[in-house]
Amino acid sequence: THTHTHTIYLQCVCKYKSLKSYIHQERSFVSAEVGSSVTLQCSYGTEAARYYWYKQSLGQKLQIISISYKFAESGTFHDEFKDNPRFSVENIDGKSQLSISDLKPSDTGTYFCASGISFVFEFGEGATVSVKNPVLENTAWVRQSESGAVQTGSSVTLNCTVQTGSCGGEHSVYWFRHSGESHPGLIYTHRGNSNECEKSQNTQTHTCMYDLPIKNLSKSHAGTYYCAVASCGQVLFGNGTKLDLESEAVSLSLVYFLSAALIFTVILSVLLAFTLHKMHKRNCLFCYQVHQDAGDLHYAAVNANQLSRSRRHRKSSECVYSAMTQ
Repeated sequence: THTHTHTIYLQCVCKYKSLKSYIHQERSFVSAEVGSSVTLQCSYGTEAARYYWYKQSLGQKLQIISISYKFAESGTFHDEFKDNPRFSVENIDGKSQLSISDLKPSDTGTYFCASGISFVFEFGEGATVSVKNPVLENTAWVRQSESGAVQTGSSVTLNCTVQTGSCGGEHSVYWFRHSGESHPGLIYTHRGNSNECEKSQNTQTHTCMYDLPIKNLSKSHAGTYYCAVASCGQVLFGNGTKLDLESEAVSLSLVYFLSAALIFTVILSVLLAFTLHKMHKRNCLFCYQVHQDAGDLHYAAVNANQLSRSRRHRKSSECVYSAMTQ
């Protein structure tokens, strides 16, 4: 009996674990203007019994929007989303759509879909919605430092310049990182005020500068860093600064290659110098022997034309050698 119960338990665990492959929501970033509409998509597997939609504003905890059952065409809304005609959910054939109409700046945030079987939950990748107000775009903006490649182990400081607009007062600054291997994550929050900003003389706008220092860079720091500011009733996002980490292995390989090339060049130079020295020494020895022999031996070639002899022996050469001794 104990063995049988244990086997059933393992089968249930494997079934719940396989739920992770039955929900799909593409990670995306949607930019929309105030008053427009947006529709977010999510797909569920056949094992998902309940469908969920959540919202997460910058620096805030998750808020549940709606809960739907598998065969229900719409969902039940909760909290501030209840009886709000701007929000609607439609479920058809394992797919769920969350529609938001007449967008407001407060709708800015990341929207997650989720599925559940019993107590097991699985979340989608999340879709970030940024609602912009064209009226305030001319007075409020966020600019970030340019992207670039940096060496692992070094340090870098990311810059974010913010113009908060004429509303002034306090504002919140957020830094979060997005990489292909993980979800966008909030890494730093700062509460700004007018004391840290420069006020323009001609207008009521405030220009602020914020830095994000990162020391001892590693591969885990790679990604795109976004600066976001909550000000004037809206959240403004920068274009992002992408950090590309150059691997230490590549740099070390280059150092090893150049070192090996230098050693090879030195060895080759030594061998060539040794070979030239041997050739020069051999030539000098040959010249010395010829000089010595020339001092002791004289030779001459004597040509004799003997007309009296036969035509066959008309010409002949005789060498006469003489040696001089001291």
